[in-house]
Amino acid sequence: MGTFLNPKADNDSDNQFLKICKNRVNGLFVDKTDFINETLDRFEMDNNLIAFTKPRRFGKTVTAQMLACYYSKGADCKAVFSGLKVAGYAGVKQINGQEKAITYEEYLNRRDVIYWDMNTINDDFKSYMSDKSLHVDYVDDIVDYLQYVTLLEIRQNREFEEKISKAPLIGRKSLKKALVATKTKFVLIMDEWDLIYREYRDNETLQKKFIDMLTGLFKATDGLNCFSLAYLTGILPIKKYNSESALNNFKEYNMLMPGKFAPYFGFTDEEVTELSRQTGCRISKELLKEWYEGYKIRLYDKDAGTSRDIDVYNPNSVISAISEGRCQSYWSNTSSNAEAIRLINMNYDGIKDDIISLISGGRILFDFESFNNDMTSIENKDQVFSLLVCLGYLGCYEEGDFLRSAYVPNREIRSALSSIVRKQPWYNAMPVIRRSEMLFQAIRSLDAAKTAEIIGDIHNSPYVSVIGYNKEEALVFCLISGLMWCAESSYDSFRELPAGKGFADLVFVPKSRPALPIMIIEFKRDYTAEDALNQIKEQDYAARYRKDGDEREVLLVGLNYSSETKEHHCLIEKM
Repeated sequence: MGTFLNPKADNDSDNQFLKICKNRVNGLFVDKTDFINETLDRFEMDNNLIAFTKPRRFGKTVTAQMLACYYSKGADCKAVFSGLKVAGYAGVKQINGQEKAITYEEYLNRRDVIYWDMNTINDDFKSYMSDKSLHVDYVDDIVDYLQYVTLLEIRQNREFEEKISKAPLIGRKSLKKALVATKTKFVLIMDEWDLIYREYRDNETLQKKFIDMLTGLFKATDGLNCFSLAYLTGILPIKKYNSESALNNFKEYNMLMPGKFAPYFGFTDEEVTELSRQTGCRISKELLKEWYEGYKIRLYDKDAGTSRDIDVYNPNSVISAISEGRCQSYWSNTSSNAEAIRLINMNYDGIKDDIISLISGGRILFDFESFNNDMTSIENKDQVFSLLVCLGYLGCYEEGDFLRSAYVPNREIRSALSSIVRKQPWYNAMPVIRRSEMLFQAIRSLDAAKTAEIIGDIHNSPYVSVIGYNKEEALVFCLISGLMWCAESSYDSFRELPAGKGFADLVFVPKSRPALPIMIIEFKRDYTAEDALNQIKEQDYAARYRKDGDEREVLLVGLNYSSETKEHHCLIEKM
């Protein structure tokens, strides 16, 4: 029992799931153990091969280690799972030819588990390659090394070693033959299964060798019979060859096609609501939603024949924000950002303009059917958007079988993408950037006519139509998207801000620079700009900024859209 075979799970082990369980005492715990129920329903069934892929920082490793804690003979976790959702499991299984009612205890810490953390294996392989004294004949690459170290540990089990030693032609890398020789059914859990396609992206020979190894384990009958359950997790769906999945007997769930597992791709709205109510949480549910929600994943109810969209939050960011007591971007993985930069700068079909439109609040249709689920065979904009969805930089709405509409899901991702775009040499030359600067300057100079004209241009841009220009919400969208590139780094923006005797539609408050004006904006549809401006004054929205000797400049902006004339009108006053 050790690293690869039957990993232990105790206070001394480096198990993220156990560490999170300890947070139950302070409320920072979301019970996702009912995911184990889904694997129990598939255990030793025809659908017992699962590939579950989602972006970095979305809990992939926690889920993998949770499954290891549950199944591994090397763990003693009854006390951990008692009282959690999995403890309520009740099912029926065919065992020794007879139907048997089972509880979650049926397989709890009773299975032989092979656990592969590919990040750790990759680090160990690099150390192995750098120290010639460790070298073993014919173990020359990470695929050889993976099989070698796993087989080495399996042979440390006396019972397995006796069976393996009697089998012919089992060498240092004959992992499948060794598993077959044990005559044991294993649970295999593989975290970051796609590492070789990401870290060794240009080594097609190694990639083929890796997928051939997995194919031998999971498609050949003798290999497949060695497993009661196999669970792969990573960022990328299983690699396609000639438009077919290399392991098409795995049931795949990913950000493009989540299937029934939508609630397990992150924290749900209900779960974040409960976290926000915990003692010590100093952040409102609304702010957590603005920053970290927005991944809308469609959940199908096969029995009822219905579907609904699940609002999913980035779990790592929610916990980090509550722990730190502030919402900010925790999306700072440099390797992930480097990949996004590479994809954007490919500029397929004008993707730079599309990314800026997406950051500004738009949506763009794409088709992911041709996506090969890797980072190298990118040939068009559809494949770029498909990869950005898998990486978590974009969300997507389901529009058809393979058709999706891409969008930027939340403020955290918008901040990360904005930061990336601002650092590119082409940034200042983009028309949308220039338009944002012009809008900001028009408001500051009290040029109401120019402000209305630019907002009209934004209204007529292709991506605004997706929200329906039939209510004040569309005006708010135009202003926010128009000012974003000038105001994002310098201002905090507030929707429906309590002020004076009511709620101001939109307020921009400088973060630190006193020379920048506060902007209070009221929107009307089919009234007048005068009505909008008068409401700011009558409701005294600026009252909160006249307290304590605050001498900052305040601009009052009234904006109206006429559905009859299709024109915008604006009035601006300085206090």
